[in-house]
Amino acid sequence: MAQSLNVGVPWIMCQQNDAPQPMLNTCNGFYCDNFVPNNPNTPKMWTENWTGWFKQWGGKNPHRTTEDVAFSVARFFQRGGTFNNYYMYHGGTNFDRTAGGPYITTSYDYDAPLDEYGNLNQPKYGHLKQLHDVLHSMEKTLTYGNISTIDFGNSASATIYKTEEGSSCFFGNGNENSDATISFRGESYVVPAWSITILPDCKNEAYNTAKITTQTSMMVKKPNEAEDTPSTLKWSWRPENMDNFLLKGKGESTQTQLFDQKVVTNDQSDYLWYMTTVKFKKRDPFLGKNMSLRVNCTAHVLHAFVNGKYIGNQHAENGKFNYIFEKDVKFKSGRNVIALLSITVGLANYGAFFESKPAGITGPISITGRNVDETIVKDLSAHKWSYKTGLNGFENQLFRTESMSKWSVESVPFNRTMTWYKATFNAPLGNDPVVVDLLGLGKGTAWVNGNNIGRYWPAFISSENGCAAKCNYRGPYHAEKCLTNCGEPTQRWYHVPRSFLNAEGDNTLVLFEEMGGNPSLVNFQTTRVGSVCANVYEKNTIELSCDRKPISAIKFASFGNPDGNCGSFEKGTCESSNNTVDILTQECVGKEKCFIDVSTEKFGAPDCTGSARRLVVEAIC
Repeated sequence: MAQSLNVGVPWIMCQQNDAPQPMLNTCNGFYCDNFVPNNPNTPKMWTENWTGWFKQWGGKNPHRTTEDVAFSVARFFQRGGTFNNYYMYHGGTNFDRTAGGPYITTSYDYDAPLDEYGNLNQPKYGHLKQLHDVLHSMEKTLTYGNISTIDFGNSASATIYKTEEGSSCFFGNGNENSDATISFRGESYVVPAWSITILPDCKNEAYNTAKITTQTSMMVKKPNEAEDTPSTLKWSWRPENMDNFLLKGKGESTQTQLFDQKVVTNDQSDYLWYMTTVKFKKRDPFLGKNMSLRVNCTAHVLHAFVNGKYIGNQHAENGKFNYIFEKDVKFKSGRNVIALLSITVGLANYGAFFESKPAGITGPISITGRNVDETIVKDLSAHKWSYKTGLNGFENQLFRTESMSKWSVESVPFNRTMTWYKATFNAPLGNDPVVVDLLGLGKGTAWVNGNNIGRYWPAFISSENGCAAKCNYRGPYHAEKCLTNCGEPTQRWYHVPRSFLNAEGDNTLVLFEEMGGNPSLVNFQTTRVGSVCANVYEKNTIELSCDRKPISAIKFASFGNPDGNCGSFEKGTCESSNNTVDILTQECVGKEKCFIDVSTEKFGAPDCTGSARRLVVEAIC
């Protein structure tokens, strides 16, 4: 079928080892150096090099180290790769209901070289750019050269690409623990563990994946200078109108069975009401017992009501989307209305047969009565169920700035379920990316000037275990390696594009809060580079840049063998007698960027016997 379209370009099939000819099968993953196309005439192509990983509600922040991404790319080309494409190169935002998963967050930053807001994610962006420049300089040799490999043992090897005009070399060390010393053509080269050294002329080292000579940028959030939020935000509110569902059980259609949520909603809404009525006679044996409502559920979130009263909610843990909701309930004689609101948080959108993964309430649903040793179960699964897709507030578009619906400014309630909130604010000054801090809220959806900025769920806290203070880049990466943000909200800040904002005049923020939260803490901020750091060996040049803003001060600088990380550097056991801070202050402060030649001529020659001399600097933007 694909061939019959005659599109004029080759078709590719990623992650499909049995792709039929003439399709080009390609590789996706963290590493593709061992990938072999199923046709010897097909180029070795990497269609998705995963630069990080996505975040999920209830999860932590995943990070893939710069060194490891560079290692994966260099080793791919060392082993005959011809094409590398990054996923993602630019992080993004899942506005509105575009997040899938399920449970993929609104932020899709992905730890990409360009972050969610378009900022350079340094050092990943700069280190990969240097790698691309080196590989591009070798393009002709890599394309036409004959390949030979020398195995030095212990996962160390040399790969030589040779043409009549010259040679280019890759020295690889796949050992996770030990550096390798490679002797080649009368010279010795030290290749750090889990790294690749590239020599475009097979003599001089131009690049090593583990040696970063690019600055690290530390991003910060700045308060809204246009006004003092959150104190200036004046809130109005209104409840979600649910009377037809809670008291009447009235929907759009009825069936005597429980349907998967996708079947009823056709993915037009996150919300689906399941409603039924149950009648008890005065002398019904159920009424004299301790009674509970039991729901076998695959809804991502479930809210339950009986006779208009809220009896509770429950949400699935990530990866465990089948659970049992059970609450004690007092039913009355006569007619009782059970209303269950099933909520999805992104539907499955990848993997085999993803469309068949259940969502919603598929049952069974039962009422259980208990009295001493006696238990009676009433199965409601085959009752007449009424269905209603969506919520009234969404249908009436309460989120639109021109909405004529009535809002109250009196006694604004906090921690109230199923509640709409609205406030106006001034756009933050300047051009830096804008975020809204929704800490204090539960779960829901947010709009700015009628634009849906996505689902929020800051009440979902990640577990306190599994994060490490420092990440070791060596060894294969996986999604549970190098995690941060333990014990914190999965996502607290939400991207508000400048294109959504009015630079002059009022802007409107609307929140629909499902679980109950405190909007009084909401505030707008901007995100920007707060400081930049470098940790560079001598005989290299480092660029410090504050992303179009001037460098205001040098917080720390030392040439020798300093220790620590960006934000917490310390002097080592040897240091230049020259005042490194003064030298860098003169060269960099007041400038948007400066280039520093890391040499003994500039900084002096400290005696650091046994360790290579390095320049470490932290500059404030």
